Order: sequence, then C-alpha cells, then structure tokens
Amino acid sequence: MTPAPTPAPNQSQGQDLGPDLAEVAARLGWLLHAAGVPVTPERSGRLAAAMTLAEPATTSELYWTARVTLVGEQAHLAVFDRVFAQVFGGLVDPADYRGDAPPAPTGTPGETRPREPGSRARSVDAPAPRPSLLGDLDGAPGREDPLEEQETVTAVLSGEERLRSKDFASLTPDELARLRALAGRMGWVAAPRSSRRYYRSANGRRLDLRATLRRSRRTGGEPLVAVRRRRRNRPRRLVLLCDISGSMEPYARAYLQLLMGGVDGARAEAFVFATRLTRLTRSLRGALPATALERAGRAAPDWSGGTRIGDAVKAFNDNYGRRGMARGAVIVVLSDGWDTGDPRVLQEEMTRLRRLAHRVIWVNPRKAAPGYAPLTGGMVAALPHVDVFVSGHSLVAFDEVLDAIASSETVEGRVRP
Repeated sequence: MTPAPTPAPNQSQGQDLGPDLAEVAARLGWLLHAAGVPVTPERSGRLAAAMTLAEPATTSELYWTARVTLVGEQAHLAVFDRVFAQVFGGLVDPADYRGDAPPAPTGTPGETRPREPGSRARSVDAPAPRPSLLGDLDGAPGREDPLEEQETVTAVLSGEERLRSKDFASLTPDELARLRALAGRMGWVAAPRSSRRYYRSANGRRLDLRATLRRSRRTGGEPLVAVRRRRRNRPRRLVLLCDISGSMEPYARAYLQLLMGGVDGARAEAFVFATRLTRLTRSLRGALPATALERAGRAAPDWSGGTRIGDAVKAFNDNYGRRGMARGAVIVVLSDGWDTGDPRVLQEEMTRLRRLAHRVIWVNPRKAAPGYAPLTGGMVAALPHVDVFVSGHSLVAFDEVLDAIASSETVEGRVRP
C-alpha cells in the first residue's frame, strides 16, 4: 500500500499560506498613485501577473519587479523608493521628509545597511540568509515561516485598510490625525467643462483660418493642410456645504478634514452651516490642520447647534449662487437631512440650486444604516432635486462621492430613495 504523501513544509491542508498577490499589487499601486506616481490599474495588474509568474523570494526581487512594472519615468524613482521603503521596509511616512533627503530604502539593491560594531558591512544583495517576502518556494532551511512573513506584509497594509473601512463616527483622535494625511492624498477632481479658449488639435472641429493661411506660405500659397483647433477642458467649480449641527457632530470633524483636502486639492469652496451659513474657504486653505480647525471654530460659532438647512441653502443662493459660484458647478451637501425649519423653504431653494448647478450630490452618513429610509422632512424635500445620493460614512464609501464629483455624465432623471 502506497503511503499518503506528506504535505510540503510551506503548505497546510486546505489553506493557502501565501499572501494575496493581487491585493499586494493593488495596495502598492494605490499608495504610489496617492504619492504622485501615475500608476494605473493596468500597471498594477501587470505587477500582479509578474509576481504570479515568478514569485519574488526576497524584498530585493520584489523591488525590481515592482519598479520595472509600475514606474515609467526617471523622475518618479525617488518617490517610488520612498513609498516602497515605507511599505516593505518599516520606515516612516515619506511626507515627513518632504523637501529633505529621506533615508535610503532598505529594499533598493546595492545599498548597505548600518554597520554594527565589530561586524563587516555587507550589501543587501549579499548571499547571506535573508527573510523571504512571499514565502519559501523550495522549503530550504534558514528561511522564516511563511505564516510569519505573510503577517509581516499584511500588517503594514492592514492599518490603513482598517481606517479606510471604519465609520467616521467611531474614529479616535489618533485616527482623525491620520485621516488628515489621507485627505490630502485623495483624488479631488471635478468634472470637466469646455472653456472659451482653444488650442491646436488634429481632431478639432473648428478650422483655424489664420493658422491655415500662415501654413500655406510653405506650399506656395496653396492651403494644402487645414489647421484645426478645439476647446480646452477645465475642471468645474466644486462647492462643499457641510452640516455641523448637533445631529451631525459624530461626522462633522471627520468631514472637516476632508473639506481641507478638497480646498487644497481641487480649489473647492467650503461652507458649513447649522443655524446659519459660514464660508470657511480662506480659513482652511494652506493652513496646518490644527490651525485650520481653530479658525473654523472661531468662524462658525453655531457649531453643534440646531439645523436650518433651508435657510442655509437660501443664504448660499442669494449671496453666492446667483452671483456665479453655483453656475455650472458641482455642489456637494454633507448632511443627514434633519431640518428644524420649514421643509417648503428647503424644497424651493433646492429647486433654485438645481437650476444653477451642473450636478447636486447629497452625502448622508445615516444612509449606511440597515433599513434606512429618507423619512425626515429635509430629505423628503431635497431628494427630488438631488442627482446622486450616497452615504460617505467611511473612506471606502467616500470613494463614491469622489467618483460622482469627477463624473461628466449627464443625469437625466432624479434620484430615487
């Protein structure tokens, strides 16, 4: 009778000990994109395919695999080295070294580690035993347990992943501080619009008669080449209206961090309201987070007060909207819809706002609760005039808000509860 085969040292029955290569590639690509390197999903998929074909056994091999698949320009190598060292080398946040020379990444080939007293300095690529990143491929002795290595890789990525999926209402002060850094790296890009300026383009629909006649001088006055041009695209204005009343207090501080990222990243206009409307664009622009929060507290004395959404929207329409700020803009309202005022006022003002704006997005964190129904007077009055209705209660859910802001599709109908 043939004995049953013995399981390999790196595998357990019914369990895959290796980390999810697609998850590692996607998370690394996301961090690089947030740091300024234009990493596309196609490049991240290319990295995952490369690691599947030839699993890197060391951090150095993973470094070169990621570098040749994710980096396309020489100018992005420094940023790539800092992010790679942060993720797989356990270093500090690269933002702490902005403008200064960061420490050398541990995974970069050819670099030496600090020399211990009485020991010889060796290169990272030296043949001495090193811990494997993705697990032992051949079961050779001298390498660490694959389970421990998997925990090392996932522990670096799990902290930020937990923060992204955590509800804003349950964030601790330390997590709010980390949220400030993430808010600055979010992709605040408003939907494009056609400007009045033109530029030369081979696919343009408009004929540039003057340029065509000037070019005809090269061919003896015969206009053999038609020069065309097209309109330039510019991002639409982004306006953020945040509810800071008592019912929104668990979410207001987290949303204020995101407003700071929108003001700095997309030159958005930021307003807060409870019993009255307050403009915070200047208070939040170009300031440290602690200073911006202090300015916001002084500028909005009605923090955690009552809610009069209709009066706040009316004040915006009268003082800013009809003067041009809301015309063709993307309006984002962050509120749970609890309104102590007359719902008819809110309905009338939302009608005015919708006529001016390109798109109205309503972010209600209560929408994520099981069995939620928009039964409050404010939501019932505002919802027929809203194009996109999302929850935005966490960073993962807030990605839907960013997608709606960047979308250029025309909404034909109105949102349904």
